[in-house]
Amino acid sequence: MNFSIPLETQGRKYRYKYEALYHAIRTAILDGTLQEGARLPSSRDLASAYGLSRGSVAHAYDLLHAEGYVRSAVGSGTFVARIEPRRAIPGRAAAADIPLSPWGQRVMKPALPLEGGAASASPPVPDPAGTISFQDAGPPAAGFPQAAWKSALAWAARERAVPAAGAAEAAGDPELRAAIAAHLRRSRGIAAEVEQICLFQGSMQAIMLLTQLLLGEGEPAVLEDPCYHGISRAVAACGGVAVPAPVDGDGIHPRDWDARVLYVTPGRQFPTGAVLSPARRQELLAWAAKRNAVIVEDDYDTEFRWRGRPLEPLKALDREDRVVYIGSFSKTMFASLRIGYAVLPRGLVGPAVRAKALYEPVSPARLEQRALACFMRRGDYERHLRRMRRIYSAKHELFRQTLAKVIPELFGLRMAEAGLLVYADWKRAPEEFAAFREAAGRRGVTFRDGELYRLTPGPPAACFSLSHLDDAALVEGVYRMGQAWKDIYEMKK
Repeated sequence: MNFSIPLETQGRKYRYKYEALYHAIRTAILDGTLQEGARLPSSRDLASAYGLSRGSVAHAYDLLHAEGYVRSAVGSGTFVARIEPRRAIPGRAAAADIPLSPWGQRVMKPALPLEGGAASASPPVPDPAGTISFQDAGPPAAGFPQAAWKSALAWAARERAVPAAGAAEAAGDPELRAAIAAHLRRSRGIAAEVEQICLFQGSMQAIMLLTQLLLGEGEPAVLEDPCYHGISRAVAACGGVAVPAPVDGDGIHPRDWDARVLYVTPGRQFPTGAVLSPARRQELLAWAAKRNAVIVEDDYDTEFRWRGRPLEPLKALDREDRVVYIGSFSKTMFASLRIGYAVLPRGLVGPAVRAKALYEPVSPARLEQRALACFMRRGDYERHLRRMRRIYSAKHELFRQTLAKVIPELFGLRMAEAGLLVYADWKRAPEEFAAFREAAGRRGVTFRDGELYRLTPGPPAACFSLSHLDDAALVEGVYRMGQAWKDIYEMKK
């Protein structure tokens, strides 16, 4: 199910679960997050996703129907009825009234190349007879709906469908931005307007450009530790000072940091997979309000959630327009589709688009942007996500079971409820980790060292990417690691 509502927020206000659900959906409809015609999940799916009884869901739906917020069609489902959305929430400050950083006033710094960043070449899909790489290689080609994508490309290539290149905006194709806005309303509960969305060549370009705008020379920026190394390199390239913030099983530890920028991955912490708790989400937003700060929320792969209760992104909880929400299609579609996006605070839209226009007066990949818009409007994107969730869930379970059978004494897996990466703590002595990596390499198995993502020293850990491997290669890779561990003991004899 790809559907998100502010149930956690409403659950703190109302005693009964059906009341909280009713108000959560009603709020999303009135705010325009759920728009006219949007299909609500079945009572069974919604009850399963949020841990409710079907009776509670049915009761909430009945109340919404009685008050005219939803309509039902026999055999088709429940849909949002025609309601005039609210344009302002009482007590919510307008973006223009919030004294944020002087965006657009700062001299732009030249972008520096980010060695090994998100745009770097991916290794080929491994052959079980050769090297088996557990390093990131992007989504598997076999799972992609080629026919539907080719149809969308054909539509976009028609002369009537594609405007002249000179007419393209630096912010990107308006139809794709509208499709993204609709998708975020339903799947993330984010009431994003089309004008707030800017397209980029992948999420890394968005992170780099926004860092240039938000961070001055010598200024501090709070980063999770560990974190995606592209973010730390972007901060360093702009002359900023990284402030490491430790993470645990509930995500980043909120503190009263003396900083104006925070980079965070609350949906699924990169790389550990921890989900930021509801209480800590509220603490981060309170810190941003107190410090007049901006939070950059990188939602890199939580489209692939196969179990667990969906939590509201910081952007959906943001009431002061302080959160930048970044997403990408490189993980959900295919690695060479360099299309990412950012949902910007209203005060940052103009400066960000003008800054992007300095590098790209015309948004690139116009054909692919229009094709992706078509692909999303037709429902092909949602169908693709549903299928890949099932596939990735099975891969993670197979990896967990095989590792527990072959080398349970080596790794403690942090099995997440979503995503494409498995983070594993090394159970043995630290000095044995390097020896094991070398032995695994000799057996034709590679994986990422968790040290790559650390800002400060920490215990050894490994990162395993599973998305690109078929089941045979995945199992073979684990058995080869088992042989590598035996090799170490053979050498000691």
